[in-house]
Amino acid sequence: MVYAVKDIKLAEQGMAQLEWAQAQMGALLEVKKRFAREKPLKGERIGMALHVTKETGILVRTLVAGGAKVAITGCNPLSTQDDVAAALAAEGVDVFAKKGETREEYYEYLNKVLDTNPTATIDDGLDLVTQIHTQRQDLLKELKVGTEETTTGVIRLRAMERDKELKYPVIAVNDNKTKHLFDNFYGTGQSTMDGILRATNILFAGKSVVVVGYGDCGRGVSEKARGLGGNVIVCEVDPVRALQAKMDGYLVMPLQKALPLGDVFVTVTGNKHAIPRGAFRHMKSGAILANSGHFDVEIDVAALEKMSVRKKRMRWQLDEYTLRNGKKLYLCAEGRLVNLGAAEGHPSTVMSLSFCGQALALEYGLKHRLEAGLHVLPDSVDRHIARLQLHAMGIQIDRLTKEQEKYLNSWKEGT
Repeated sequence: MVYAVKDIKLAEQGMAQLEWAQAQMGALLEVKKRFAREKPLKGERIGMALHVTKETGILVRTLVAGGAKVAITGCNPLSTQDDVAAALAAEGVDVFAKKGETREEYYEYLNKVLDTNPTATIDDGLDLVTQIHTQRQDLLKELKVGTEETTTGVIRLRAMERDKELKYPVIAVNDNKTKHLFDNFYGTGQSTMDGILRATNILFAGKSVVVVGYGDCGRGVSEKARGLGGNVIVCEVDPVRALQAKMDGYLVMPLQKALPLGDVFVTVTGNKHAIPRGAFRHMKSGAILANSGHFDVEIDVAALEKMSVRKKRMRWQLDEYTLRNGKKLYLCAEGRLVNLGAAEGHPSTVMSLSFCGQALALEYGLKHRLEAGLHVLPDSVDRHIARLQLHAMGIQIDRLTKEQEKYLNSWKEGT
């Protein structure tokens, strides 16, 4: 057992956290039971860069039950839950993660995971895969498959694929319907509000909430902000998504027009400088900024630092920036993932769906010996995950009759 955690004495509390998460992750537990019987991951070494949360801990237990040796680090400097990291270390998992780690520690821990010579990877944001391709290419000959959890990572994977730089098979788990339609929409929506509320304790009712980006995550954030009484303004560059936001009942406008109106700004684009340097001077004093995209580049925090004459920590994960004209702006969780930096991330139930996808993607990739490149799972896996979750919730659904199946697979029967 090798580990680098904040405090191994936190393990007892971490065990309680894992117990609480497990009680709400029935679908993943069904996968764990089968893995324990069949050992589909026997002999595999899995290197993971994921948010080290109580939900991730249940995924780790599932992979270990399947016969794998696991080493894990965090994929964001603020997202590790230190008690969970300690608990996993106490269970014999190689864990290298602590909340608030420096950039140097972040990359040191990535490399400690890679030092275990993984035969498979699980990534969230693609830093692990990027490190392999740029610094640790000697590992490629052993790697059989990888998986990627989030939109930002899949964007980077597609860039690697386009440049013909992806040297082993990686499955885009984020493209599973049971991932992006649930985790991104329901999970990000709820956990982003949770993070902003824990950081600020503001009243959303009556506030103008500017959501920058209207993908699955932005849709979820917008819905939850409206549910709390916020007046939502959407800023988007994609015309189809902008049209969808308008028809969903939101105001849609360019960011420049929204800047003086917003009380709360939330970025969910997966892109750089969605709120750029020039935006800050046009915001009203007291505006709150939060990012729920994977990396801390969506809000130009470096520019905000340079433009400010004073920075003050007001509350846990809330910093006040005073500009030269006296205007005050408030930044949640240092511009990092607000739902994990200032809260606990997605609810366990929704992560059960995502992590079923991770476990089954690894099994699928190892079984089918995929070619190097980017892959998606077949719809049959998505339907299986959905059935597991419905069963866990005690819900039954209809099935097609043979006549209906025949009709759907035929072209001859018409009017």
